[in-house]
Amino acid sequence: MNTGAASQAVGSAPEPAGELGRLLSGPASTIAPRLLGLVLTVGERSGRIVEVEAYEGPDDPASHAFRGPTARTEVMFGPPGHLYVYLSYGVHWCANIVCHPDGVAGAVLLRALEPLTGVDGMWSDRPAAKRETDLASGPGKLCAALGITDRNNGVDLLDNTAPVRLQRPADHRSVSGSGFAVGPRIGITKAVDRPWRFGIADSPHLSRRFP
Repeated sequence: MNTGAASQAVGSAPEPAGELGRLLSGPASTIAPRLLGLVLTVGERSGRIVEVEAYEGPDDPASHAFRGPTARTEVMFGPPGHLYVYLSYGVHWCANIVCHPDGVAGAVLLRALEPLTGVDGMWSDRPAAKRETDLASGPGKLCAALGITDRNNGVDLLDNTAPVRLQRPADHRSVSGSGFAVGPRIGITKAVDRPWRFGIADSPHLSRRFP
């Protein structure tokens, strides 16, 4: 991995919040693939998004927002660009980027990242990892590698002073064509046939290969 190039990309001037805000204001199933290649930064640690899953609102029985807003899911109904963090099976944290217009539920689960900076810190918090491609190759691994917990729930990812930030790196290119993979969501028991899992096809950092 060319860490010098990665550091340069992450350190470049971030895109104005309004640009990314507009990107996130549509349905989760439309927005999800557009997040591929963007960078999530937490302190000195950062990673390039390589795999995501879309979760809609009342028409998606696999979504936490299916039965309407609750104290747990109210972030999903808020402004786009905020972080929705929840504890999965009482074991690990999962991070989602809220999308849709304000008041309409929807979020994109971050399934895997390519580590870019702060990799030593990731190794410290992911001692079970055997290789770098395993550091953030899953929703729980991703949060552990970046140090994301419930204290980050509701954070505005488009605020350049926030502890967790979403950025478009200088070398970002939209993923399309043969580099773009689509498949059904995994790890769920409802609406399993919807092809709302998206990834960078040739990335070695995926949580699971696409069919």
